[in-house]
Amino acid sequence: MNAPMLQPAPLHADIARGPDGGTAYWLPTRDGLQLRAGLWPAPDTAQGTVLLFPGRTEYIEKYGDTAAFFATQGFATFAIDWRGQGLADRLLSNALLGHVDHFQKYQHDVDAMIETAKRLELPKPWYLLAHSMGGAIGLRALYEDLPVKAAAFSAPMWDIGLAQPLRSLAFGIGAFSNLFGFGQHLAPSTSIKPYVNLQGFTGNLLTNDRDMYQMLRDHLSAVPELALSGPTINWVYEGLRECRELAKRPAPGVPGFCTLGRQEEIVSTTAIHQRMDSWSEGELHVIDKVRHEVLMENPDLRHSVLTDICTFFQKHR
Repeated sequence: MNAPMLQPAPLHADIARGPDGGTAYWLPTRDGLQLRAGLWPAPDTAQGTVLLFPGRTEYIEKYGDTAAFFATQGFATFAIDWRGQGLADRLLSNALLGHVDHFQKYQHDVDAMIETAKRLELPKPWYLLAHSMGGAIGLRALYEDLPVKAAAFSAPMWDIGLAQPLRSLAFGIGAFSNLFGFGQHLAPSTSIKPYVNLQGFTGNLLTNDRDMYQMLRDHLSAVPELALSGPTINWVYEGLRECRELAKRPAPGVPGFCTLGRQEEIVSTTAIHQRMDSWSEGELHVIDKVRHEVLMENPDLRHSVLTDICTFFQKHR
């Protein structure tokens, strides 16, 4: 496998814990940004490639463990740092703020990722694994003919977990901010400190596994440039608008697998149930005693969920 004309990028293998042979590349987008993508290759008996779409605040290294499991099953893993996070170009002078001008600009990032995957001649078939915000980006990409045989989602952000009064307020503030130019300010009730640094393990909304939570904190201590804080007003507004638009569409025409923790409090569980109920080739797996980070829970549970995902992929070749 060669990488013609691709510029190498840093991959922090010491914190990623991924399989051997991991590499990273800088990816240019059509609107002039520089993103980062990471590749963990498949064994010689390749079963395909998993295109991994992370969530908000996330970065390639977070998924080293996941890539290591996929490698044992014969899959390569190709992950991306979205615009505004990880080591991709940040969009504001305050690099900690999670911002996007328009949610569909993430599709420029998808396009850059797919173009690179083609240039790298990554083994086919290709599959999608998308977490949280990556679930919204991934669903939109499926409607735009993402070249995958099947798609798996972990706690997808098909709507944000807000009560109706707060939802209405968020829409109102977002529209108002566009008129008066403060959409780049931090959204109300969020913090300029990264969540895992602000919130202790007890009471966190991400995982019940103390070791995995500490791993996330250790990542930011080792590589502070990976850190991201709360979203801007415009990110929340654009995210709500994108979810509302996606909800109007029928289920995509590819097989879909979704896993969701019963203790989920970050994304809307109602939106996930509604989407999966309408997905003719869809499977929804709701797991007890699991929070938002389904793939960051205890080792036995992670192994079980990833095994189910690989089995699902292997059914759709």
